[in-house]
Amino acid sequence: MTAVFCVCSLKLVWMKQVYLEKFYNFNPVTGRQKRAAEPDSFKAKLREMQHFFGLEESGDVDPQTIAAMRRARCGLSDVEPFRRMMRWTNRTLTYRISRLGSKLTAAQVRTAFRQAWKLWAQAVPLKFRRQRRSDADIVISFNNKDHEDGSPFDGEGGILAHAFFPGSGIGGDVHFDDEEAWTTTNAKGCNLLAVPVHEFGHSLGLPHSSDPGAIMFPAYNFGMHNVLQLSFQDVKDIQEIYGKRKINLDRLPPKTPDKCDPMLSFDAVTGMQQELCCMSHSGPQYWEVSSLQVKHGYPRNISEFGFPSTVKSIDAALYFRETRLIDFFIGGECWRHEKLRQIMEGFPKPIAHEWPGVDSPVDAAVAHDGSVYFFAGPQQLEFNPKIRQVMKTVSANTWLQCREIAGS
Repeated sequence: MTAVFCVCSLKLVWMKQVYLEKFYNFNPVTGRQKRAAEPDSFKAKLREMQHFFGLEESGDVDPQTIAAMRRARCGLSDVEPFRRMMRWTNRTLTYRISRLGSKLTAAQVRTAFRQAWKLWAQAVPLKFRRQRRSDADIVISFNNKDHEDGSPFDGEGGILAHAFFPGSGIGGDVHFDDEEAWTTTNAKGCNLLAVPVHEFGHSLGLPHSSDPGAIMFPAYNFGMHNVLQLSFQDVKDIQEIYGKRKINLDRLPPKTPDKCDPMLSFDAVTGMQQELCCMSHSGPQYWEVSSLQVKHGYPRNISEFGFPSTVKSIDAALYFRETRLIDFFIGGECWRHEKLRQIMEGFPKPIAHEWPGVDSPVDAAVAHDGSVYFFAGPQQLEFNPKIRQVMKTVSANTWLQCREIAGS
């Protein structure tokens, strides 16, 4: 057991150092000054990495930091020295697929790349054309391990692909690791639309973004049910380089919210049970979800719960597994619902009558670890159901590991 622990510890130390060397320009100190200088230098680079990924900037290798380092990602550094300095001067760019991968057909690869280029073309006045001649501006290939560009691939997982900024020779070229489980569907694996959109952004001159909602975020973020689109930040950054298209100038994607914005509020919060979750939105419909899959036959109308026709939408809901009761919050009222889909006699009642101290309409509610949390605008109220009392009021985003602002 001791030997295994030592091997794992050494591997972890190696991984951390290599990660910071590759992606954050960490240069280990050598010679007599190593013992004194390296810990401070390492911690500084670790804090830089933690800041980029939106983690607590402790300078310590905590589980969240290790998890971020282990995520599949792009092979480019997160701190490139030439940020937004390189661009193409011609408005029509050509690309050539010089080597196809072993996982997908030529038609699948060509279609995925065409769709990826189209996303960027919708934001800036550029055109992208595939050609077979060797003088293409951008050469795309699938490669294994060492492919003679100074950045060998590491097999499945880890580094998925890398690209080069605009320029002559290898400039703009894109390399994909052929050992990845590439897919063009929403199946498990690496989506050959999400990764190329990111890499093509580098080919156009974009560095990595610390916005976790951006295409240019360095870690692979594409989920099975995601709809791929450029973020507000992606569009803003690429248009700073190439300008805007003359059409659809006002249709920017929504901006990724700052999780620690003191005015951040939540539209919905739900406790995910082992099997069932009921969700309602700003309308008369609800969905039942099992194992993160919407059940057949949904959405349905909330009138099935016995609400009168005057109730058009639900603000929040709380499910109590022990009693099988549901509290619905609509405006300033609480409606209690029995398992037979009937509103209990005597309801609705003012929210404050059933939940003393909760005096205003709520945006969301969730039960967690023996307490009930009500969200109202940028605030959350922690309610103790045993003594029926609000224990404290803090910023809603303290759930997201944001520090409470003094005086709030």
